[in-house]
Amino acid sequence: MKCPFCFHPDSKVVDSRPDKGGAAIRRRRECESCGKRFTTHERVEEPLPLVLKKDGRREPFDRMKIVSGIQKACEKRQVSRETIDRLVDRLEGRLQEWGEKEVPSTTIGEWVMTELHEIDEVAYVRFASVYRSFKDVNEFMSELQDLLKK
Repeated sequence: MKCPFCFHPDSKVVDSRPDKGGAAIRRRRECESCGKRFTTHERVEEPLPLVLKKDGRREPFDRMKIVSGIQKACEKRQVSRETIDRLVDRLEGRLQEWGEKEVPSTTIGEWVMTELHEIDEVAYVRFASVYRSFKDVNEFMSELQDLLKK
């Protein structure tokens, strides 16, 4: 594993244990060149469907892209990284169970919004505002009113 500090190609595993959910292995590594330590996570690579974008493009599912979007929505909220990882784990599981070769990005966005609605309503509204691309304040207010009714 390449060191993220000095980019030396070799490191040794100092500690290895399953993560909290058991879906990945957390490894502490030490660079054989500079001696600095870093953490890696190893998980089984399972085939996930291609994501069908709104403009017709197809691209591989990118876990980090989803995590990044959710993290932005949860900024300065009491939502831990662990909670976000579990949300994305559930999303990946759902995609695998779905069994299709392609999944529309709109479906993924709706699933994320459903999960976020249960976790944090402010994060949900933030995610929805970007995902749904509200054209004006009235659309945004309509979404907020729907949320308040629930």
